[in-house]
Amino acid sequence: MEPSKDKWNIVLLIFVIHGIGTLMPWNMFITAKGYFVEYKLGGGANSTITTDYAANFLQYLTVSSQIPNVLFNWLNIFLDLGGDLSKRMSISILVELVLFVVTVIMAMVDTASCPGLFFWVTMFTVVILSIAAAFYQNTIYGMAATFPFRYTGAVILGSNVCGLFVSIVNIASTYLFSSMRTAAIYYFITAMIMLLVCFDTFYALPLNKFFMYNQLSRKTDDNEGNRKNSHVPYWSIFKKEFVQLYNVYIIFFVTLAVFPAVNSDVKVSSPNFFIQDAGMYVQITCFLTFNLFAMLGSLTSYWIQWPEPKYLAVATTLRLVFIPLLLFCNYVPLNVERTLPVFINNDWIYWLIAILMAYTSGYFSALSMMYAPQTVEAKYQVKAGMFAAAMLMSGIFSGILFSFLTPHLV
Repeated sequence: MEPSKDKWNIVLLIFVIHGIGTLMPWNMFITAKGYFVEYKLGGGANSTITTDYAANFLQYLTVSSQIPNVLFNWLNIFLDLGGDLSKRMSISILVELVLFVVTVIMAMVDTASCPGLFFWVTMFTVVILSIAAAFYQNTIYGMAATFPFRYTGAVILGSNVCGLFVSIVNIASTYLFSSMRTAAIYYFITAMIMLLVCFDTFYALPLNKFFMYNQLSRKTDDNEGNRKNSHVPYWSIFKKEFVQLYNVYIIFFVTLAVFPAVNSDVKVSSPNFFIQDAGMYVQITCFLTFNLFAMLGSLTSYWIQWPEPKYLAVATTLRLVFIPLLLFCNYVPLNVERTLPVFINNDWIYWLIAILMAYTSGYFSALSMMYAPQTVEAKYQVKAGMFAAAMLMSGIFSGILFSFLTPHLV
């Protein structure tokens, strides 16, 4: 076949769509905190038990989702679980679709008399969803790694768009439907529609000449590599891309250490600030700000790639400063008496710090994920992309664990 171009950037857009799909389960469940904590677990006959479930819901959700995700992201590198890339992708999406059907059914059913059953069914659903998402995410990054580096950037862009998309869907469903039950049903149905779009676009890819040329070229490289070397040099791949793997890890560690745990508990400082409503202040300065500027940061990486790979570690390490900076803002965790002085009590300065944190998260994460597969030979780029995806999830998990310490630091 003659080399083909990605006409109208169709393949690039499909990778953006799959970037949205990879983080859909996590974002849908974490953003629906009100539905789970206040509606499903916030009342009922046995109020004491229900309150315990509601109080610990986010902690259980984090553990149930992140541990399987990290574990299977790493296992998927070394073991060909689920077959080839195409089979893994299709099975993962189908499993997620089935589990969202279960979630919609649970939203329809009145579970006020059995909150414990609802809680544990939800946690089981989250565990299986996270395992499927690990396969999905690891596979799409491995596949994107064989294309020019901006295609990996497209997956990162989609991941950042996902948070913004889910936030908008959550707000829209809440305002459109007076019943939280109805709002939740249509909220989760939206995730199913998005996953169906991912499934359909994945099977439309073989119709694209650019995609098929790339896949045939990759198979040729793989076959040549298999003839020369019967085993994959995992340690060699890891060493060659170690700096970029460090970048991926530290970026997501810093981001998840402060977002949303710290940002969502920063309170308005000045009576003259234009947002005084506590809920709206968090929605705008935390969730909307992060999702919007992380997406803009990812977009910027398409036109500007600076710093170059060998100096990127300097910039990513400097982002550690965002942890103390945000702790010095008016961060007041729930049920915690703050003793650390508030050094930054200007809402505009806090908002600027939040914007910079979000923008650099999107920009540097896109750069590091694009640089990582370029550090190894073409025949090992799939594995390099998988390593990068596993480090991404490891950084997220470590950052979330660290966020449990931040109330004690202040």
